[in-house]
Formats: sequence, structure tokens, C-alpha cells
Amino acid sequence: MANVFDVAKYILEKMGKLSTWKLQKLVYYSQAWALAWTEKPLFDEDFEAWSNGPVCRELFNSHKGKYAVTEDDIPNGDISKLSDDEKDTIDVVIEGYGNMLPFELRQQTHNEDPWINARGGLPDGVPCDTVITKDDIKFYYESL
Repeated sequence: MANVFDVAKYILEKMGKLSTWKLQKLVYYSQAWALAWTEKPLFDEDFEAWSNGPVCRELFNSHKGKYAVTEDDIPNGDISKLSDDEKDTIDVVIEGYGNMLPFELRQQTHNEDPWINARGGLPDGVPCDTVITKDDIKFYYESL
């Protein structure tokens, strides 16, 4: 199975330099739509309901302190671990969400049940590290 770094590296290879906010959201939506369409995750790592939207802590720790990253900033990513079907899913996400601004992606995740449910009513700006469960993500996105 691929990991979060493999997916991030693939996105960065396709799109070039991205803000870390945008990368996190594109990786999140890749996982979300894979769960909805195939009922299988792209990777095992989880997302947490941070105040700025879903964040994968492992990916965050790899780019912490950077505003923007390139594929060179994800040295432990291996695109060859992704199947053609997984790449197709990510490509659809890039096509659908790739032109959105980081703030727009953040706002969209703030309006969707998986992030809202994991936050448990916490107001915007309040720190939270509650995991957004894969089951909650799958249930929500397959219903769209």
C-alpha cells in the first residue's frame, strides 16, 4: 500500500510547487474520493480536524515551517507505489480541486461533515487533534 508521502509527491509532480495548505487539502480529497469510489484507502495515515481544516500530522511534520513545497521536499515519497487506478483517482481530484485557492479549499472542508463532526462543536481557530475517521470520510463522500 502507498503512504501519504507517495500521494503528496505525485500531486507535487503533477502540479509543481504548492502551498502546504493546498497540498494537505488535495491529499485529503484524494483519500476521501478513493474511500468513496473504491471503499479502500489510498494510505493508512489519518487526518486530524485542525483549525485550518484536515491535516495529516505525518505529512505536516515533513513540511513544518515551510509555506510552500515541491516534490523535492518529499524525499521519502515513491510514486511507483501508486497503481494506475490510484493515480487516476488523484488526477480526478487535481482536475476538480486543483484550481481552487488554498483558502477556498479550507473553507470547503469547514462546510463538510467529516471535519465538522470530528471538531465536535469547537469554534473556528480552537486547536483540535481529533482524528477524522476513514469511516466518516467514506460515508460522507459516497453520499454526494
